[in-house]
Amino acid sequence: MKLTKRESVSSPQSNGVNRRAFLKGSGIAAGGAAFMSMLPPAMMQKAEASEEQRISYADGEISKKRSVCTHCSVGCGVIAEVQNGVWTGQEPSFEHPFNLGAHCAKGASVREHGHGDKRLKYPLKKVNGKWQRISWEQAIEEVGDRMLAIREQSGPDSVYWLGSAKYSNEQSYLFRKFAALWGTNNVDHQARICHSTTVAGVANTWGYGAMTNSYNDIHNAKAIFIIGANPAEAHPVSLQHIFRGKERGAPLIVVDPRMTRTAAHADQFVRIRPGTDVPFVWGMLWHIFGNGWEDKEFIRQRVYGMDEIRKEVAKWTPAEVERVTGAKEAEVYKAAKTMADHRPGTFVWCMGGTQHTIGNNNTRAYCIFQLALGNMGVSGGGTNIFRGHDNVQGATDFGVLSHSLPGYYGLTEGAWKHWARVWDIDYEWLKNRFDQHVYEPEAGMGEEGPTTAGQSPMYTNGIPVSRWIDGVLEDKENIAQNEIIRAMVLWGHAPNSQTRGPEMKAAMEKLDMLVIIDPYPTVSAVMNDRTDGVYLLPACTQFETYGSVTSSNRSVQWRHQIIDPLFESLPDHTIMYKFAKKFGFADKLCKHIQVNGEEPLIEDITREYNRGMWTVGYTGQTPERMKLQSENLHTFDKTTLRAQGGPCDGEYYGLPWPCWGTGEMKHPGSPILYDTSVPVKDGGLPFRARFGVERDGVNLLAEDSYTEGSEIKDGYPEFTADMLKELGWWNELTPEEQKEAEGRNWKTDLSGGIQRVVINHGCAPYGNAKARAIVWQFPDPVPIHREPLYTNRRDLVEKYPTYEDRRSFYRLPTRYGSIQAKDFSQEFPLIMTSGRLVEYEGGGDETRSNPWLAELQQDMFIELHPADANNADVKHGDMVWVDGPEGGSIKVMAFVTERVERGTVFMPFHFGGHYQGEVLRDKYPEGTDPHILGESCNVVFTYGYDSVTMMQETKVSLCRVRAA
Repeated sequence: MKLTKRESVSSPQSNGVNRRAFLKGSGIAAGGAAFMSMLPPAMMQKAEASEEQRISYADGEISKKRSVCTHCSVGCGVIAEVQNGVWTGQEPSFEHPFNLGAHCAKGASVREHGHGDKRLKYPLKKVNGKWQRISWEQAIEEVGDRMLAIREQSGPDSVYWLGSAKYSNEQSYLFRKFAALWGTNNVDHQARICHSTTVAGVANTWGYGAMTNSYNDIHNAKAIFIIGANPAEAHPVSLQHIFRGKERGAPLIVVDPRMTRTAAHADQFVRIRPGTDVPFVWGMLWHIFGNGWEDKEFIRQRVYGMDEIRKEVAKWTPAEVERVTGAKEAEVYKAAKTMADHRPGTFVWCMGGTQHTIGNNNTRAYCIFQLALGNMGVSGGGTNIFRGHDNVQGATDFGVLSHSLPGYYGLTEGAWKHWARVWDIDYEWLKNRFDQHVYEPEAGMGEEGPTTAGQSPMYTNGIPVSRWIDGVLEDKENIAQNEIIRAMVLWGHAPNSQTRGPEMKAAMEKLDMLVIIDPYPTVSAVMNDRTDGVYLLPACTQFETYGSVTSSNRSVQWRHQIIDPLFESLPDHTIMYKFAKKFGFADKLCKHIQVNGEEPLIEDITREYNRGMWTVGYTGQTPERMKLQSENLHTFDKTTLRAQGGPCDGEYYGLPWPCWGTGEMKHPGSPILYDTSVPVKDGGLPFRARFGVERDGVNLLAEDSYTEGSEIKDGYPEFTADMLKELGWWNELTPEEQKEAEGRNWKTDLSGGIQRVVINHGCAPYGNAKARAIVWQFPDPVPIHREPLYTNRRDLVEKYPTYEDRRSFYRLPTRYGSIQAKDFSQEFPLIMTSGRLVEYEGGGDETRSNPWLAELQQDMFIELHPADANNADVKHGDMVWVDGPEGGSIKVMAFVTERVERGTVFMPFHFGGHYQGEVLRDKYPEGTDPHILGESCNVVFTYGYDSVTMMQETKVSLCRVRAA
């Protein structure tokens, strides 16, 4: 594809050299850059600078600094070369256990995110439609005064604090604490719209909502099953681990509506209709159960409720599976038999499975499939869930969420009292920071089950980011809080990654104030028509600060600072502290955290969360242990991730959580969740006893199954102080530990004594239970198929209807049946889905501002099957209009291909800067407009939210395509 407006691509260099000359002078011509992006990552080598570039730098010693790529969740190691404070070069880390010397196109060009000339350089505000430079002091004063006035008039919930998956763990933790001190649960981040249904579905199946194994452990898989994921583009470096598994004989099965770059490598590719994951998985289980291929002993010992699954699966005969999914019996049978014959097999998914109104049903069906085959708790098996952003796992773990405090403690009174103790803050003072009014909406379903009407906002789910626009536009009487949202803070978030673009634009324009905090101005700055009340505040990149980051496999890595903050940008935690000072609670935010000037000390933040994060085991990863690992990458085995000798001997790389007890316990981390063949002290675990011990007379605890070395040879509940006394283990606590642990359990004992003693006896602090195939708190206890809200299969709606309209997630009403009741398919006949490109990430603001990446993908496009293109009288490369059933229309380039089947179209979601045919380049602050602009597909993507988490439905809707 060619640039439609080449003159719009400005120079990345201060000397005025144009982009093509820059690429040529750097030793890579334009064509070479495109060619390099297709090479296997392992073939990448360090690029030497030209002689002219060498001379342009002042003399000075070159130092090398370790960091971690800020794109996807693989967590690739980056070696930065720094000379006189300038980041002059980079190479991939060949010692790093995750990327082994590899980089994708984004990782190879990540230096540009630090030194990019498109960055937001100083605070700005909009005055009479023009961007005006202001100081940080003026920005904090003006924004702070307006927020305090809104808080006084309408309550703390009227300001929405939207955080980021780009924060470090420490910044994520501090941000959630900040929101709590402000007095609101209206706080969230990107995980809501990428993997919230994963977290809910997986955590409610066996205890923790995260990847169970690791990228590296895929080496040991005997079969690899990928559904709704395209790692070749979304997580390119992960492919070397997938290929390692294939090289060792594992067949690769890919199930997707689209023939992706990942599917091109598959031994079997199965195309299904978007939104039919549950029927396809049940179709495989139909064959597995029918042939007796399930692991009966594993199910007896470690699974609750599989008989109910059998009843549902029996309905999904091969004929019905084909009618609903489009997959023929032979294809489904082959996939099922391959997985049954090649155990252990791993199961990989991403947002193709999560972003649906029944996303939680999909993720639970995936888990149940693995349970049926006994593929859990074993090397080479598990659910390897590829997260999107570099720290979306960590930001989720640390509670940048509207429904929980850090560590998934929830929002109960006990959870708040736990964190008040950790923070050393008076609980009553904290309680009084929240709106004191009690709201009485009709009872609904939250992630943990029915929410109770009549609770204060402190104890109820806030508005999720997927629905913030409804928090602005919905009638006040329909919202279970004091007032609508009046001020919005978008902090490290791309709004074009969210659906319902026209309504979002209207919401932005209705707000009293819009504050955008980011290294680059996001689409938030230009998609609205506001002339004032907009502030742009420059955060520095993660390369200009330091801290820990959690990769998708739960490994926690220390990211070292490469350069000082450039221009007038500031670290996110410094900005938080500035606002906290303005709001009058900086002393509480950093009560036990050293502050240097206005920058809280990262290591002290780490130590504070080590003191409180007992649930998921973020207590053993001290700054000292993480830094030591970062200095000894070469000692870690590249498959097991365990250090062989050296100062980290016996530890797993990144001390993957749970890393039990205090740092002094030296727990090695847990590389494979639920592996009972290994003692708990060495990283083994059973399933978590999170859901009680009995239901309807049926035992929920494991039977005849326990971790190696356990002194309790059966299932057992989670540990409390009283249990230790009954078992005679209480006196193994020190007197100080006994004082702290009295009356508490394994997740609220701040001494860590309960965990230490329990592990010494070979037991897991959280108990030993069965995984559950039935989640009785959810709208669909057994996962079932429901047709998408916007479906063109009207013949299936009666049998597989969506939910009735209901109040979900407590504060807002949610439409389901009232949308599905109307047939949109005659006017909008094409099924519409979306996904990622290898060149760009997220909303694309950073990556489309990178000249190296901009060269590779220059136009927003829609993939059309030749038949649909011919019916619309459209040729490859033509411009077309894409119309959505809710009124949005976008103008994009047609990419005619059989990668999509007839009747289905695909669009990437990384573009912004155009809006319904209008080019918005002139609305950016001078010099900050990305090299590449384009329409956002989410202007035409429609209403639709998961019944449990409010995940948006971006993987299936309807549209119409017409020639422009």
